[in-house]
Amino acid sequence: MSTASPARRTIAVMLLVPAVVALALWAFAWPAARMAPHDLPVGVAGPAASTAPLEQRLEHRQGAFDLHRYGNEAAARQAIEDRAVYGAVVMTPEGPKVLTASAASPVVAQLLRESVAAGAPPGARVATEDVVATPAGDPRGSALASSVLPLSLAGVAAGAMVTVLGLRGIRSVVALSGAAALVGLTATGLAHSWLGVLAGGWWAEAGAFTLATLAVGAAVAGLAALLGPAGIGLGSLLVVLLGNPFSGVATAPELLPEPAGLIGRWLPPGAGGSLLRSVAYFDGNGAGGPALTLALWAALGLTAVLIGGRRRTAATALAATPPSGPGPGPGPAPAPAG
Repeated sequence: MSTASPARRTIAVMLLVPAVVALALWAFAWPAARMAPHDLPVGVAGPAASTAPLEQRLEHRQGAFDLHRYGNEAAARQAIEDRAVYGAVVMTPEGPKVLTASAASPVVAQLLRESVAAGAPPGARVATEDVVATPAGDPRGSALASSVLPLSLAGVAAGAMVTVLGLRGIRSVVALSGAAALVGLTATGLAHSWLGVLAGGWWAEAGAFTLATLAVGAAVAGLAALLGPAGIGLGSLLVVLLGNPFSGVATAPELLPEPAGLIGRWLPPGAGGSLLRSVAYFDGNGAGGPALTLALWAALGLTAVLIGGRRRTAATALAATPPSGPGPGPGPAPAPAG
């Protein structure tokens, strides 16, 4: 029970709620309002003489594009499929040809088409081809982006429940892992089998969902094990209020203002969305970095859970042990008779 006076508690509520709302609005609205390319990986292919004007035009927007040069269209296609670039512009005798990958980011695909069309001569026809397209069940790619928040909430709920129910040590690890695995199977069954919005290997997608959920759940439970109930709030703040808007899953991390894009890549929602995109649309290409990031979050969180559990067990055992010390001494010697 709080010892603060009712007046202080009233003032605390009045100030805390607007502060949380301001933080949420900043985290969600700021990246959307400042969306622009920042070192966006884009390929350019074709003879040097024909690509030079295009490269100069793209490089004129300093810091917007990170140009990768390829000798021919086949190499540019391979780079897109490997997730090395978001798209490419191929200079052909008929004019520029834009290769996009809506599965990587529909927003970037549209941005690349518009940028090339704006610089083309009047009346020139710009050919476009979607090399890695989104599935027919999710033509705008919105379903995958919408899956990030539910996964984050599932992970937060798992970490909070483990803490509230008092599970410790191995039991906590088993509960978090089991919950994450069931979330992964359920989410894949809905998104892949029912809705048809994912097009990769079923079990690879289930593994991505599982690892993303476990990373969030372990992080929340680990912070709670080390900091107490306040750790649940800190973990939720980190994952939901920062991780989701900074993930760039709906657009691309390179379109977010810095350092939001960089932070988002290292938080579980951003890494989880990138891993799921790789296994769902790109045959696992580009999955190594996001998978390693999620594995580190999960490993650190579970380690913190085990350490916190041992601390509490030791503290409980110490509190239950009676204080040691010399036992009661012998009673007073009997008075001599007589």
